[in-house]
Amino acid sequence: MSLSDAKEGYSRLERGSAVSLLCLFIWGIARCSLPCAFNVPGQGWAAGTFHLPQTHASISPVPPYSREQPIFTTRAHVFQIDPSTKKNWVPASKQAVTVSYFYDSTRNSYRIISVDGAKVIINSTITPNMTFTKTSQKFGQWADSRANTVFGLGFPSEQQLTKFAEKFQEVKEAAKLARDRSQEKIETSSNHSQTSFAAKMKRESGRETPSSTRASSVNGTDDEKASHGGPAEAHLKSENDKLKIALAQSSSNVKKWETELQSLRESNARLSTALQESAASIEHWKKQFSACKEENDQLRGKIEELEEQCNEINKEKERNAQLSRRLQELETELQDKELELEELRKQGEIIPELMSECESVSEQLQAAEKKNKDLEEKVRTLRTEVEESKHRQTSLKTELKNFLDVLDGKIDELHDFRQGLSKLGVDN
Repeated sequence: MSLSDAKEGYSRLERGSAVSLLCLFIWGIARCSLPCAFNVPGQGWAAGTFHLPQTHASISPVPPYSREQPIFTTRAHVFQIDPSTKKNWVPASKQAVTVSYFYDSTRNSYRIISVDGAKVIINSTITPNMTFTKTSQKFGQWADSRANTVFGLGFPSEQQLTKFAEKFQEVKEAAKLARDRSQEKIETSSNHSQTSFAAKMKRESGRETPSSTRASSVNGTDDEKASHGGPAEAHLKSENDKLKIALAQSSSNVKKWETELQSLRESNARLSTALQESAASIEHWKKQFSACKEENDQLRGKIEELEEQCNEINKEKERNAQLSRRLQELETELQDKELELEELRKQGEIIPELMSECESVSEQLQAAEKKNKDLEEKVRTLRTEVEESKHRQTSLKTELKNFLDVLDGKIDELHDFRQGLSKLGVDN
């Protein structure tokens, strides 16, 4: 076996290793590009891979308990950012729903999942680049670039918001640690492949050097050929045997990887058919869902009509209750009136006596009125007499005053006369 054959064997071996690495890369992409889980009837859940369904496969974003486990659960009102304005919040749930953190041990990933009845309103895979922001005392939000939206949660208390934010930070750190570990594994595997390739190149260069020295020794003198001819040929034969074994192994490895590649292609074809069937089943379930939605809308309309009828019946009941209460009040009033009427009847029996008494009283009143009139006339006469006596007294008073005045004058004259007499007596 010549040196060119050895080089061709090594190149085939390297191509085989490259093909194997390419197959491994394609297989990893095929496993990582299909992250959702399928619930196949009769086969259970499949984690990261697909199986051919027997009837229909239904895609479910909520992981099975055998694959993902809830690590934290709370209740909150879910909102999403309006895709048109990117400013307003649109409520994704009519009431507070359960929001849970799930951990996938096989893929070493974390998700936030929330389901409102049969509708999935949150399915967000947590990455190290995400950030949970508290916008108020009871509201927080985070952006999901994969879902191309922003989720918001409204909590009933600030303590629950704080717990959720702390758990988000903890899960984010765990996701970052898992990513760093996976990168370290990829770097170590790439370094290992590079070192193995460099070792192969060194071995190849090392084998080329002795072959050149052997060629120079063959092209040397006859003494050198005679002295070194036998051991060199034995060494070359042993090297050729080793190269043949390596070439056979590389060809077997290439066949093996080709068969594996073919099996991967077949599995990819099966996966594509399963995906198509699942898409068809999804369309079927969408149609059924739309039919159920229409039926649900009809039932809701009927329920609203029944509720309106019930409201009318309740109103009628309230009216009847009011009327019954009013009837009872009227009955009590009627009883009171009847009692008053009986009392009036009893009093009516006493009315004749009262009438006779009233007649006697009226006669007495008339007599008293006559007496009163007589007395009034007497009082009038007396008043007139009193006025006349008063007038007489005033006239008498005036006459008496005049008489007194005259009397005073007369007394003064007598006094003067007496004084004159006394003077005359003295003079005599």
